[in-house]
Amino acid sequence: MPLSHITKQRVTNLYDVMDAAYCSKELHDHCRELGHVPLIDHNPRGGEKEHFEPADEVRYRERTVAERTNARLKDEFGGRHIMVKGHAKVMSHLMFGLLALGADQLMRLRRCPDKTA
Repeated sequence: MPLSHITKQRVTNLYDVMDAAYCSKELHDHCRELGHVPLIDHNPRGGEKEHFEPADEVRYRERTVAERTNARLKDEFGGRHIMVKGHAKVMSHLMFGLLALGADQLMRLRRCPDKTA
């Protein structure tokens, strides 16, 4: 919640997108108090799972695209174990990983142009 107040001072955002680990009534209410639309995946906790409205489902899927990219960077392109010191070297290491990830995505797109990679 403190991070949301800091973010509100720096940027204008309309949605708060979070996974099921953040599903709570208090957090939904807090998001609405800030004037944001909470897009928080429902955690059924033994009950019935609630689903998003169709338009909100499309917006929520954008989060999963970013998370897949971050996961691939960490798991396949060296972002998890960085063996260099210094912020410039770490940044270079991660940027080379992103460059390789981008090239890999382009090659996937070229292999199957009718499908999304």
